[in-house]
Amino acid sequence: MSKNIIITGASSGIGRATADCFLAAGWTVGLIARRSAVLSQVFGDNPAAMPLECDVSDEGAVAAAFDAFVAKFGRLDVLFNNAGLFTPAASIDEVTLKNWKTSVDVNLTGSFLCARKAFGLMRAQDPQGGRIINNGSISAHTPRPGSVAYTATKHAITGLTKSIALDGRPYRINGGQIDIGNAGTEMVTELNARKLAADPNATPDPVMDVNHSARAVLQMAELPLDTNILFMTIMASEMAFVGRG
Repeated sequence: MSKNIIITGASSGIGRATADCFLAAGWTVGLIARRSAVLSQVFGDNPAAMPLECDVSDEGAVAAAFDAFVAKFGRLDVLFNNAGLFTPAASIDEVTLKNWKTSVDVNLTGSFLCARKAFGLMRAQDPQGGRIINNGSISAHTPRPGSVAYTATKHAITGLTKSIALDGRPYRINGGQIDIGNAGTEMVTELNARKLAADPNATPDPVMDVNHSARAVLQMAELPLDTNILFMTIMASEMAFVGRG
């Protein structure tokens, strides 16, 4: 029997690489993103892939996307809560309220809405249970300069992960978190470009192949429900994480 996963932020970066990885491993994949045209263009001819246009900060859109997926495939085994964004880097006194709220809406509220919906489906389905994996990021532990909004939301994701793991125990629902360092994605390329624009003599941050993070998510997802990776960190070996700041 095939396993079913929903991946948010699936149109690019870590989400797209993870979707490719799960499809190659024989999973059925629900692909959530705001850009439905991109999803259809990349995955539209694969019968195991279901593009789901959805703004994760919209409660109604989240419910509709998850319900459509379960109506077609019968159940939800895993959610990879990956959708997120990084607003322009700035010192805290220069961060606009609009950018703060945008970060909270997508990175935190969006993750909550998707986790809440997935949890309810996993609790009600037969057999009961499932797994919710949150993308926490290295910034769930240590900030990079000028990242107060992103860092605050990612620290909050850690609390969300622990609460899911605790509340899910009676229902065979596991909560876990993968903290991914600089993977070769559009977001990291942009961050390195900003760094060099600010200082042409700066050294770009080390980057790892994004497919390594995708395979790590697959490893977490394929564990039996009596086993859980609560936290995993994966990053470029030379990335300034321990002692960063």
